[in-house]
Amino acid sequence: MTLLAVHDLSAFYGDFQALFGISLQVGDGETVAIIGSNGAGKTTFLKAVAGLLPVRRDAVQFAGTAVGGRFAHELAGLGVVLVPEGRKIFPSLSVEENLRVGAYRRRAGPWTLARVYELFPILGERTRQPGGTLSGGEQQMLAIGRGLMANPRLLLFDEISLGLAPLVVKELYRAIPKVVANGTTVLVVEQDVSQVLQVAGRVYCFRKGEVSLEGRPHDLTRERIAAAYFGT
Repeated sequence: MTLLAVHDLSAFYGDFQALFGISLQVGDGETVAIIGSNGAGKTTFLKAVAGLLPVRRDAVQFAGTAVGGRFAHELAGLGVVLVPEGRKIFPSLSVEENLRVGAYRRRAGPWTLARVYELFPILGERTRQPGGTLSGGEQQMLAIGRGLMANPRLLLFDEISLGLAPLVVKELYRAIPKVVANGTTVLVVEQDVSQVLQVAGRVYCFRKGEVSLEGRPHDLTRERIAAAYFGT
């Protein structure tokens, strides 16, 4: 079953057009990756899907319903949740308070405080610690946990690896199959191509606001990815 279907999606910042007719699909239970260089339109795409940018209603369908242009809090209630670039946790709130904020538009589902602490044990050791005092990797775990607390059907990740050490990135990526196994579909934007292709079933490459490549990781050579990435 197709959970997310995007058709001919264009997006603008004022008069500046950032996306040009993007079309893609994400099946229920899939992990799909979007790769591309800075400025390719990856973050803009996630914002458009998550309700943070105005788009045509019929450009985004979720579980068979046209949802383009609906507000982010409405989409969260339907099960579309964004883990934003740069984490954007609440630094003055404790770890547990940050997680409880994520449950504000909570749907029925498996993710609870206990399950998040099971996924990321370090958070369970820091429940009362202010979010702003955590390391970068721990803050990313907290941002992911906050998203999971809403019990999303579709979880959008924007640049999991940004600014983090390789060992921390590997630990975060090891969590993705566990998230999917609990019934959450994942769409992840990432520049760390080698890492994301290890967990993704399909990949799209964006370049200059358009899809430049689509396929399954085992079918894509480094040369094809480089050509789609840089336009060489």
